[in-house]
Amino acid sequence: MGEKEKIQLFEDRKIRSVWDEEKEKWFFSVVDVVAVLSGSPDPAKYWRVLKTRLKKEGNETATNCSAFKMKAADGKMRMTDMADMQQMFRIIQSVPSSKAEPFKVWMAKVASERIDQMIDPEKSIDQAVADYRRLGYSEAWINRRIKSIEIRKGLTDEWKRGGVTQEIDFAFLTDLMSKTWSGFTTKEYKKFKGLTKENLRDNMTNLELLLSALAEETATQISKERNPDGLKENATVAHEGAEVAKSTRGDIDKRLGHSVVTSEKAIDYIQPADELPFPKKKRKK
Repeated sequence: MGEKEKIQLFEDRKIRSVWDEEKEKWFFSVVDVVAVLSGSPDPAKYWRVLKTRLKKEGNETATNCSAFKMKAADGKMRMTDMADMQQMFRIIQSVPSSKAEPFKVWMAKVASERIDQMIDPEKSIDQAVADYRRLGYSEAWINRRIKSIEIRKGLTDEWKRGGVTQEIDFAFLTDLMSKTWSGFTTKEYKKFKGLTKENLRDNMTNLELLLSALAEETATQISKERNPDGLKENATVAHEGAEVAKSTRGDIDKRLGHSVVTSEKAIDYIQPADELPFPKKKRKK
């Protein structure tokens, strides 16, 4: 299991974290977060007491925390409870602290907005556009990104119509197409761009996004003509659609004199978000 450790900062306090490449998740030291939010002189003891209470309440978060060896204050490697973002939010909800209140208010707001979006899906699109604008994306890029979401939905609908229903099969077909036209699977592509949890397509350049959409739209149209059945036949169609994008990419690469598949990512050309209740990341100079 590939992992990499990192120190995050919150209110100038160190939060030990580790990125799990296999699960594609960040895990954060529970004791470190509890120390910041509770102000307890003995955060390890505070967490043991809280953990016991959560278990008695039937809270699975306390039971399902992962354990990683992390460097302690004394420099020694010790096993420590780590939680992913969802688990950490649940733990934060259980900490009676004024410092935790902004997180709780924000989570309640997000939950309310998500319920509204489930009732009226159009609001999800409106929210996506608003978020992209807030993050600094251009209107032209946003229009292409929203269109790419529509194209992706059309393709996944075709896969379902063709008998593909398992998430693992969706991932296989997606990787097959990505590998064909770009030379990378989704995970390899993200690693090439230096991404972790970020969405790959949100970090594609205009040409990368257009080529990805071309592959998917072509596969969708071929699927409608052939009516493939099962994973194998859908994989053949997916590969053919991606081959069209690969051929187009080859022509573009030749005319430009370099590959359009680039390590460039969104943070290289837009301002980072500063409205979430998390520590603001410093931009690389």
